[in-house]
Amino acid sequence: MSVWPVYGKIEGPIVMIGFGSIGRGTLPLLERHFDFDKDRLTVIDPVDTDRALLDERGVNFLQQAITKENYREVLTPLLSTGGRGFVVNLSVDTSSVAIMELARELGALYVDTVIEPWLGFYFDKDAGPGERTNYALRETLLAAKRANPGGPTAVSCCGANPGMVSWFVKQALVNVATEIGLAFEEPTTREGWAKLMKDAGVKGIHIAERDTQRARDPKPMGMFVNTWSVEGFVSEGQQPAELGWGTHETWKPDNARGFDKGCGAAIYLLQPGANTRVRSWCPTPGPQYGFLVTHNESISIADFFTVREGDKVVYRPTCHYAYHPANDAVLSLSEMFGAAGKFQERWKILDEHEIVDGADELGVLLYGHAKNAYWFGSQLTIEETRKLAPYQNATGLQVSSAVLAGMVWALENPEAGIVEADEMDYKRCLQVQKPYLGPVKGYYTDWTPLNDRPGLFAEDLDTSDPWQFRNILVR
Repeated sequence: MSVWPVYGKIEGPIVMIGFGSIGRGTLPLLERHFDFDKDRLTVIDPVDTDRALLDERGVNFLQQAITKENYREVLTPLLSTGGRGFVVNLSVDTSSVAIMELARELGALYVDTVIEPWLGFYFDKDAGPGERTNYALRETLLAAKRANPGGPTAVSCCGANPGMVSWFVKQALVNVATEIGLAFEEPTTREGWAKLMKDAGVKGIHIAERDTQRARDPKPMGMFVNTWSVEGFVSEGQQPAELGWGTHETWKPDNARGFDKGCGAAIYLLQPGANTRVRSWCPTPGPQYGFLVTHNESISIADFFTVREGDKVVYRPTCHYAYHPANDAVLSLSEMFGAAGKFQERWKILDEHEIVDGADELGVLLYGHAKNAYWFGSQLTIEETRKLAPYQNATGLQVSSAVLAGMVWALENPEAGIVEADEMDYKRCLQVQKPYLGPVKGYYTDWTPLNDRPGLFAEDLDTSDPWQFRNILVR
């Protein structure tokens, strides 16, 4: 694109918390698409590894860890210099809900990519597995939303996934409903969307991803290599596996547990997500194994598309992540779990200069309907990423462009209160994001998790319904 659109003016200060791989990638998108005073942009990070990118632009940098003890003291003066500010929270180990509530107190807009807790949450041995789940974290967000409805917009969990994939789900559902011949008007309410999902016969949704980006140099022993936040991946990978739990399911694993409080849309397993495998499908590899890593969208999507009659749940789709990361990340996980889950002392995020080829194929697989299964998503290569934006690989650009879309939506809807990606205008968000996603396409497939099994050993399967989680979980 020779001329990039400027979507609006940010009148007040901008505070970006975190300047890791996603922060670096988001910075040039802010410069490209918003009118703002660069003197009023402050980036906060506990390390100054990439400070040169900020210094050459004249961007303020504060080398500081944001903690439970100091966040109000540090952020309040930065956001109180006049005009409506904007907090772009791209950090780890900082409470998203606490910072979001402070931003709203001060009249600022807010966006993040995950409901992040304060340092110590993920590896708290005194907390039970259910207390360390994304379900529990999301319930803190929903409590904040109920306590203070309306007011300055705070967009929660607006990266690629969670975030963009919720917009893909709606577009994929419209495509499937149209293809199977349903007569419908596009919904405008949560209840309408849930009814359409039910009427379309969708039993479940995989957030189905395959990252084929390949580094020039092989991964050395003792180093965790990934194409996005290593700290983030390790943290979520060691949380319990979680999934939105559908009403069509007739079986649960013996180590599955539910929740006594909250929306009731999910279950978790007494095992880490990055050591739990599921069968899934993506267009390029076809059938594949993925990791059932916990993600917020697995719960929020299942909750959003729940149909209730009074207090009774009559329909809900199963929803979970099915992630095959880059091969170096798979090796890194194997090495980590083989060493009793101890995180490697060295780690590395592959940048656009180290990756020789590959793509991040990230989409949603809607399954169980009359057309069997339909994948819809982004097929972004590293080659196209280099042409589109600097300082990031394909995985990073899918995230940073979703942050951009979330910021645009917040500027255009500044008094929407706390919102999840599922509640946003998916068409507007994808309109903003699509120029950065490479081919965005849909594919039907006749694959089911009963297909292509070796058949050399007896398996406990449900042949009456291919799309039971019993058949998807690798046991």
